[in-house]
Amino acid sequence: MNSYMAKKGEIAPSWHLVDISGVVLGKAATQIATILMGKHRPEYTPHVDTGDFVVVINASKVKIVGRAKMTDRLYERYSGYPGGRRVETLRKKFESRPEQVVEQAVLRMLPKTKLGKVMGKKLKIYAGSDHPHQAQQPKELKL
Repeated sequence: MNSYMAKKGEIAPSWHLVDISGVVLGKAATQIATILMGKHRPEYTPHVDTGDFVVVINASKVKIVGRAKMTDRLYERYSGYPGGRRVETLRKKFESRPEQVVEQAVLRMLPKTKLGKVMGKKLKIYAGSDHPHQAQQPKELKL
């Protein structure tokens, strides 16, 4: 018997529409990352991008669980210059850019390789319920 290994371009990706209003951020992120990697398919191959496109809507209505998570969780970035460290709390980041909070939660669950970056580009996130991907006819996916 031979094991099946998918080849590049052999599997056509499909589109999924995920509404995350009222869903816990971490649980939604793990399920979205699984779809982006392609682990939900029987022909999953670790070294080939077998994942699907995911369109996430209502990112501003995601539920964040935890007593002090909004004030204690910090997002850091560094410009490379002395004194260039910038720190934001989850509350401040979520109020200004909720899509970025969801995006970072999902992308940090993907592999940290070139293939992981390709998988991450298949993620489309929108704060409201409108999105420009109607032409791709995404299938609704319940989390």
